[in-house]
Amino acid sequence: MGRPGSSACCSSGPLPPHGLCYNAPMGPAAAPGGGGRKETMATGCVFCDGEGGQRLWRDARCRVVLTDEPFPGFCRVIWNAHVREMTDLSAANRGHLMHIVYAVESALRARLTPTKMNLASLGNATPHLHWHVVPRFADDTHFPQPVWGPRQRDTVPHLLPEDFVGALAGDLAAMLGASLAE
Repeated sequence: MGRPGSSACCSSGPLPPHGLCYNAPMGPAAAPGGGGRKETMATGCVFCDGEGGQRLWRDARCRVVLTDEPFPGFCRVIWNAHVREMTDLSAANRGHLMHIVYAVESALRARLTPTKMNLASLGNATPHLHWHVVPRFADDTHFPQPVWGPRQRDTVPHLLPEDFVGALAGDLAAMLGASLAE
């Protein structure tokens, strides 16, 4: 990174006084997958080694999966290449990823009419960039706490309609374009 006030890494002009640049990826712009710094893992990343759930949609950069978590409609948007943080992506790739996250949120809201939607990108347990997109219902086991918070009640879980996977995949394809076959 350049020194404060230089434009060595920032395409939008001089760096702010603290020397950090939000508009540029960390590291070489040509790194595969992120357009920024790329970290490789030899083995052990669940999102590099597998889909991370039942795939609903995919493009060259990311994928959307339905998880088997005990919260109906819980999806993940997973960056295909192994990067750890949003700022490891180029600005264009960050925009693309968030466009997909918002499309998933919109499709889930239309399909399930939840009380609230939760969006989260944590990655402490799995340091591979992914977003959780979770429909929440007033009577779910943890509401209003986060899904990772303390259980609030015992309830019968909301069941997804039989055609939910196909319908949600169709909604995403209509919003985002056809999914890649891979």
